[in-house]
Amino acid sequence: MKNLKKIVAVALSAMALVGVLAGCGSTTTTKTPDTKTEQTVAKGSIEDIKKRGVIRIGVFGDKPPFGFVDANGKNQGFDVYIAKRFAKDLLGDESKIEYVLAEPASRVEFLEANKVDLILANFTVTEDRKKKVDFANPYMKVALGVVSPSGEQITSVDQLKGKKLIVVKGTTAETYFTKNHPDVELLKFDQITQSFEALKDKRGVALSNDNTLLFAWAKENAGFNVGVSTLGSLDTIAPAVKKGNAELLNWINTELETLGKENFVHKAYDATLKPVYGETLNPEDIVIEGGKLK
Repeated sequence: MKNLKKIVAVALSAMALVGVLAGCGSTTTTKTPDTKTEQTVAKGSIEDIKKRGVIRIGVFGDKPPFGFVDANGKNQGFDVYIAKRFAKDLLGDESKIEYVLAEPASRVEFLEANKVDLILANFTVTEDRKKKVDFANPYMKVALGVVSPSGEQITSVDQLKGKKLIVVKGTTAETYFTKNHPDVELLKFDQITQSFEALKDKRGVALSNDNTLLFAWAKENAGFNVGVSTLGSLDTIAPAVKKGNAELLNWINTELETLGKENFVHKAYDATLKPVYGETLNPEDIVIEGGKLK
C-alpha cells in the first residue's frame, strides 16, 4: 500500500520536476496553462479533441489518493484512473491525455478560458458552480468533514467559534463556513498540501475539506482524527465541461452509463482507494456507478 504521507511530501517537488522537464523538451503530458496556450487552444468539441490527438483534462496534483503527481512525475489517483479510460474510449489510447494541474479555485477558470476540455478534479456539484460550468452525471458521493489533532479534537462546529479553521480556497468547505458559520475565522490556502502543513504547524485548530480526503489523510498521519465525519449535505462529485459544450457532456454521460455495466467505478475504487481505506469504508458510501445516484 502506498504511503500517503510520502506521496504528499513528494507531490510538490514532483510537480516542480515536471515543470523543469517540460522546459527541457520532455514528452510529459502534465502541464500548467500559460498565456500562449490560452490563446491557441481549440474549443473542446469532440472533433477538436480528435484533431488535436489528446484530450486536456484538469486534475489535482496534490490530493492523494484522488489526483496527485508521484515521485516519478506521473499523474496517479482515482480521478486519473477514470480519466485514462475516458481517453482510451474517446481516442483509442489511455495515454492520449494532456494533464493540466489545477487548484480548487482554478477549476472553473480553466474551463471558461478553454485551458482544458474537461475537469476531473474531485469537483463537487453545487448550484453556484452550475451557473458557470456544465456538470455531467456523478461518479462519487461526498460530504464535508473536520480533522483536528487527537489531543485537542474538534467534535462539533460549536467548538470552532472564534477560532481559526483551515480551508482551501475554492472548495465547498470555504463556501459552507463562509455562509453558515461567519463566527469561525477561516485561514485560507491555495493548495491542499499547504493546508495540511498549516494544520501540522498548528496555525489553525482544525481543517475542513471533503470527508473522503480527510479519512485517508488521518489514517496516514498519526495524531489526527476526523472528529466531525459528516457536515452539511451529502453532495456528488462529477466531471465538468465548459458551459454549453453539450456534445462532450452527452458523450461523458453515455460513457459513464456504459462503464456502469462493467462496474468500472468500483474497479477504480479497488485499484486506487481501497489500498488506502482498507475495510474502514464501504465503497457503496462513496461510489456512484453508471452516473446514477441510487
